[in-house]
Formats: sequence, C-alpha cells, structure tokens
Amino acid sequence: MSPRLLFRTFATAEVVTWAGLITALILRATGTADLVSIAGGLHGFVFLAYCVITVFVWVNERWRTSTGILGLASSVIPFATLPFELVVDHRGLLSRTWRLSPGGDAPRGFIEKLQAWVLRHPLLSVLILVVGVTVVFVVLLWLGPPVPKS
Repeated sequence: MSPRLLFRTFATAEVVTWAGLITALILRATGTADLVSIAGGLHGFVFLAYCVITVFVWVNERWRTSTGILGLASSVIPFATLPFELVVDHRGLLSRTWRLSPGGDAPRGFIEKLQAWVLRHPLLSVLILVVGVTVVFVVLLWLGPPVPKS
C-alpha cells in the first residue's frame, strides 16, 4: 500500500467515525438511543491510528514540521482530515512509493531506521501497531471519558 493510499484511507476513516460520533451524540441528546460509547470508542481507535499513520507518512514524505503538525491537528477538528489529505495530495506531498523501503533511500537517524524496519517487516509491524494502539485505547477507556457525564 502506498503512502498516498494509506493516508487517504485513514483520513477518510477519521471523517466517517467523526460522523458516527456526532450522530450518536445527536441521538443521545434527543433521547432516541445512546450509542456514544460504541461510536466514541470506534472513533478513538481510528483517531489514534490516524495519528500514527500521519507521523509515519510525515517521515516518509519529509514534510515540513508545520505540515506534519497541521496533519495531526486536523484529526481534532471534525471532518478536517479529508480536506487536509486533498490539499497535501494536490501539492504533491503524498507519493506512491515508500522512500525507505528495501532498495530505496538509506535511513538516517533513529526515526528513519525504525520506519525502514517497519517497511521490511510489514505484517509484524501491523500486528505491533494494532496491539500498541489497542493498549493505548484500553488505558484511555480505563481512565474514562474526557468530559464526565453530568
């Protein structure tokens, strides 16, 4: 999967889960149904995964710091990840190949060496990523919602 497709997939997933969370909040406010814990949990998981993917693509594309931070910040604003993705793609900041994949650029520094390892071991990396995001997600669930119910 290319950096472009990976980033687009998670930017779209972030938008879809925002829509689900907002819909669940509206349904709870109208007394129709309380699906916030399900929609919030799903959104939280995708949010964390999007942030990891954003940093991963940021390293690959050698984005300026401001671009990377804007990419991360777009995840906090409902539906902003998709416009961000469209803009960086339009500007040519999402490539179709991984720069540090085998046969590509030589990694420099810890972050690039880590990314090169991930690209050489994709299945193990995905497993570690899913476990890592799940652990963070479970800890956040254990800590409770950011705003207690009144």
